[in-house]
Amino acid sequence: MTLEDKAFPVSWDAFHRDARALAWRLSAIGGFSAIVAVTRGGLVPAGIVARELGIRVIETICVASYHEENLRGEVEVLKPLSETILSRPSEEVLIIDDLVDTGATARVVRELLPKAHFATVYAKPQGRPLVDTFVTEVSQDTWIFFPWDTGLSFQAPIAKGGA
Repeated sequence: MTLEDKAFPVSWDAFHRDARALAWRLSAIGGFSAIVAVTRGGLVPAGIVARELGIRVIETICVASYHEENLRGEVEVLKPLSETILSRPSEEVLIIDDLVDTGATARVVRELLPKAHFATVYAKPQGRPLVDTFVTEVSQDTWIFFPWDTGLSFQAPIAKGGA
């Protein structure tokens, strides 16, 4: 399968709408005092959710599981959690990522904050059991093109071999 086989391009407007929908779902749960954004993909939705929920403490955990943009490798924590987060009750921590795919990254973060609430904008079937809240499920063989990963370009119609 190539990246274009089952492409799911997401525009900035659609992503913002979906991240706000995630914030609505999370607002019904409440009780969060801090957000951990899983970088890099979790940075944008974490900012949107933090604004919508009025949360000012935002931390990052820097995790790499993709290398060369589309080659999955070993999960590596490049920057661990700060004491600011680790000293809080983990039930008050909201973990935000753009996508849970196979769950490899989510497992690593979950081990560090086992009682935190994990939320993603998009979820694939293999990773879905690892998150508590998500907005949209896509098939495992779908490649999501996020707005920060793409530029504007012509797309051929599907009937002419376009994605």
